[in-house]
Amino acid sequence: MTPHAAMIFAAGFGTRMRPLTNDRPKPMVPLAGRPMIDHTLDLCRDAGLRHLVVNTHYKAECLQSHLAGTGIEVSHETQILDTGGGLKFAHKKLGGGPVCTINPDAAWSGPNPLKLLLEHWRPEKMQALLLCLEPHSTLGRTGPGDFSCTAQGQLKRGGDLVYSGAQIINSDWVLGHQPDVFSLNEIWDQLIATSQCYGLVYPGKWCDIGHPPGLAQAEALIAAPDAV
Repeated sequence: MTPHAAMIFAAGFGTRMRPLTNDRPKPMVPLAGRPMIDHTLDLCRDAGLRHLVVNTHYKAECLQSHLAGTGIEVSHETQILDTGGGLKFAHKKLGGGPVCTINPDAAWSGPNPLKLLLEHWRPEKMQALLLCLEPHSTLGRTGPGDFSCTAQGQLKRGGDLVYSGAQIINSDWVLGHQPDVFSLNEIWDQLIATSQCYGLVYPGKWCDIGHPPGLAQAEALIAAPDAV
């Protein structure tokens, strides 16, 4: 089954981005003259994903006002549910089955990451396909890698590969998971144990916009990708 829906995770407090997030959620912080989330929405639409859901919590009215009249559904959380809980809460709005999910606090240089995932999605063997990067292709991120890949493309914990925040996942896996607040890491671990979690290495560059200095790096990447 080919995903036709995407969820953008936009509910967090954006603590590391303060003071820029004192009066707005992080996805509404300007990047190259436009809110971060607008760049992500462009990626979704360019990939042919027309059924879009955005979750909200912190400063929700700001995002809700920005999205009003666009046809994008809002999944408002009265408490932070983390990525797994957020996907579970939005499950009905997304329609179930495989969906794309993406974080809006990143900049990309290269092919559309969602298009790339859709091209490589193989539902007969995959329950999740995570877009990852080699460390030299990342900007604005510190710390160890997240995963490694087998020769068959299955992900394993530990290694140099960095998760980009974009994936396709069969959202039905979150339905029976308890409690309601949990990370998608818990679902990935289940899928890794059964060899159903795959990885795809992004061929371009990616910048994590986790803190204010990351904005300058991201804007430089957008303006002149070959120079960064």
